[in-house]
Amino acid sequence: MIIVAAYLLVLASVPVLGGSLALLGTLRPIRVWAVAVAMALQILVVNLVEGVIAAPVAAAVHLVSYGFALWFAWGNRRIAGMVVMVVGGLANLAAIAANGGVMPASASALASAGRAAHAEVFQNSQAVSGARLWFLGDVFAWPAPLPLANVFSVGDVLLVLGAAMTLHTVCRSRPARSWADRRAVREPAGR
Repeated sequence: MIIVAAYLLVLASVPVLGGSLALLGTLRPIRVWAVAVAMALQILVVNLVEGVIAAPVAAAVHLVSYGFALWFAWGNRRIAGMVVMVVGGLANLAAIAANGGVMPASASALASAGRAAHAEVFQNSQAVSGARLWFLGDVFAWPAPLPLANVFSVGDVLLVLGAAMTLHTVCRSRPARSWADRRAVREPAGR
C-alpha cells in the first residue's frame, strides 16, 4: 500500500505544482488492457488469494502480471517517464524471476516494517534464503509504527519516479515546463 500512497502523492503534487490533471485526457496510451490485466492479477495474488492458493501457482501468476505490465510499458515507451518505469519493472521482474516468483526482502527491512520475515504460505515479498539479486529486492522499509508500514525496492522507487515524470510532463506542471524550457534553449531550432 505504500507504493499506492506514493502514486497518490505524485498525483496530488501535479495541481500543487501548477499542472492540470485535465491534460491527462490528451494522453493516448496503447495496450491499456495489458496494464489492467497486470493490476488485476497483482491484486488477486497479493491481496485476495495470498496464502489461499498453492505457492507455485501464486508465484507464476505474480510473474505473469509483470509480463503484462511490461508489455503495456514497452508499447508506450515514447511517453515521458515510461522508460524509467520499464527499468523499474524490469528490476522487480529480475529479482522476482531469480527467486522463484517471490520478491526477496531483507529480513531487517521486514522487521523494521513490522512484517514477519518468513511465511509458511506465498507472500509476494518475503525473506528468501540465499536470495539471488537481493539488492533489487525489497531492501528499504517504511517503518512501523508509521501508517502503511511496508518494504519496497529500488524498482518500486523507479516506478514511482517514472510515474511522476509522466504526470508532470503531460500535465505541464511548473517543474516540467521549466525543464522543457531549459532543454529548448540547449537544443538548436529544427532538431
